[in-house]
Amino acid sequence: MNSPALEVQRLHKRYQQGSTELVILRDLELTVASGERVAIVGRSGSGKSTLLHILAGLDSADEGRIEVDGQDMVGADANGRAALRRHHMGFVYQHHHLLPEFTALENVAMPLRLQGSSTATAHAAAQALLVDVGLESRVDHLPHALSGGERQRVAVARALAGHPAIVLADEPTGNLDRENAEQVMDLVDRLSAEHDIAFLVVTHDDTMLSRFNRVLQLVDGRLC
Repeated sequence: MNSPALEVQRLHKRYQQGSTELVILRDLELTVASGERVAIVGRSGSGKSTLLHILAGLDSADEGRIEVDGQDMVGADANGRAALRRHHMGFVYQHHHLLPEFTALENVAMPLRLQGSSTATAHAAAQALLVDVGLESRVDHLPHALSGGERQRVAVARALAGHPAIVLADEPTGNLDRENAEQVMDLVDRLSAEHDIAFLVVTHDDTMLSRFNRVLQLVDGRLC
């Protein structure tokens, strides 16, 4: 049996504000299967972004265990966490975060280059992904020459380039109009199924929730 793409056990995160202890995550449990699409919703300030940062190893938990594709994130050192991100995780942001001085092709190839692939191998894989997301005519365009929807499709392709077990996405349709948001979610649906990649998506877009296998709400530091 394959390991889950993500498994979280008894995750706890608190901050100290003067004499007050603010609990953000409280004994949080989460399992995401390979190829599963899971949405997390919750009010602003409920801890959704903090949760994503901890899952990615960019922030630390006070207690708990996180396994990404069977690998221990919490117990890894800084280099180990960076390696886990490179080899097992992809990321899509609300503001795409494409590197402005690089073409669409070069942006998508970047994760593969960081994994050690040659330029030729990385560019060939990136080209195939850009064809897959319908941007074969935009491979040599810089981000400023792409529309918002096109930039986000490049971001999805980049997230998949390293063949991750899971993609973490923070409001991936938040800056898009309805048509482009639907196109991005169509890509997520199709590519998740074709590549057996899990998606964990934080979103405020209620109109997209029907596109997920599960919708979880973050309330009082727990998912329900």
